Amino acid sequence: MTKEYNVIIERDQDGYFVATVPELHGCHTQAKSLDTLMKRIREAIDLCLEVEDEDSQPSEFVGIQRVSINS
Repeated sequence: MTKEYNVIIERDQDGYFVATVPELHGCHTQAKSLDTLMKRIREAIDLCLEVEDEDSQPSEFVGIQRVSINS
């Protein structure tokens, strides 16, 4: 059975790509390249699924919105 997960990818101040899977608590990784990042996030998802609480319910991904604040 194939499962799909949403992955949020950001670039940090040091130039690393950071991937987070909102549906899986604590599931994230980082890498210098996107190719490596995608390999690592698949590994992280597999590891998170091994320890996931069977009673946990995944949340529904709705979207991302950028908000500007004047300071």
